[in-house]
Amino acid sequence: MKMNKIALACGAALMGATAVAQAELSANIGATSNYMFRGISLTGDDAAVSGGLDYDFGNGFAIGTWASSLNPGTEVDVYGSFSGEMGGIGYSLGATLYTYPEDTSFNYGEISASVSFSMFEAGIAYTPYSKSGNDGAQFDEGDLYYWAGASTDIMDGFSLGLTAGYYDWDNDGAAGVKSYGHVDLTISKDVGDLGEFSFLVSKAGKGADVLGGAVDDDINFAVSWAKSF
Repeated sequence: MKMNKIALACGAALMGATAVAQAELSANIGATSNYMFRGISLTGDDAAVSGGLDYDFGNGFAIGTWASSLNPGTEVDVYGSFSGEMGGIGYSLGATLYTYPEDTSFNYGEISASVSFSMFEAGIAYTPYSKSGNDGAQFDEGDLYYWAGASTDIMDGFSLGLTAGYYDWDNDGAAGVKSYGHVDLTISKDVGDLGEFSFLVSKAGKGADVLGGAVDDDINFAVSWAKSF
């Protein structure tokens, strides 16, 4: 569940002897006024701080881990991906394990696939594994998430992104569980060595009610900062 939702794409990389030379370890830190994940605030509209490590093997494979504060608790993700390009179309296959150290019964795993062309990208994610804390609720085995989006540079280091997604809960129709869609609009500014600032506007449907929280179908806003090393 990363902030701005970290995609598992790493871009195409060269194979063979150059792969070792291109292998790279990187780190990232960030802060946000509201941790939004697929149209849902996971902090109850409160702020969060985050950080992570990524290792790109230089041949299309990459692994990493990322952690964020919640309200209450902590989220720690572990993920891996393989990315490449064929005929001008990019692709990425990935797997992510979402863990919650304070209550591991809510841990769950997800596999995903995405394609991209020019400024456009679309993907699907499936939940094949979850702990017992999710039985009959959201983030349970069999959940599907679909999304499509586009992003483009606009001027002077600013970029604009639009994403539409739909969460198809496997337990749709159970008490408190309703599948929903959402739309996110993001404006970002690259400020070089100071990192990147972004402003998010997010609107979700009435099904965005997770883990016993309040229905979150109002328009949400988030101001975030992130920097990679």
